[in-house]
Amino acid sequence: MTIRIPSLLAVSAIAVLSLGAVACSEAEQDKTAAEADAAGDNAQQATAEAGSALKEEAGQVGSAIAAGAREAGQEIDEATDALAREAEEQKAETAADNRGNTPATQPTTPAPAH
Repeated sequence: MTIRIPSLLAVSAIAVLSLGAVACSEAEQDKTAAEADAAGDNAQQATAEAGSALKEEAGQVGSAIAAGAREAGQEIDEATDALAREAEEQKAETAADNRGNTPATQPTTPAPAH
């Protein structure tokens, strides 16, 4: 089996280019892996910051809801107190009317003549 020199040079050149491509690919892979790791770290930090911001906002929303509920409770309490006062006043008026409408206090009208 005879191998010609130009063929041997061509095969050598292809081998060198292939090794260079593999080495380049490994270097690119390492660079890409490093960039992916950095992106992952950045994403993790951004997620943590977003989580903290959401936690703070949720706390503020919770406080606002609690304050609104307290205010609504006070308004309901005031409204029921006002209704109770009105009911007592109505009861007193009804009792006074009933006392004023007894037969002894009513003017008598003469019976019609037949």
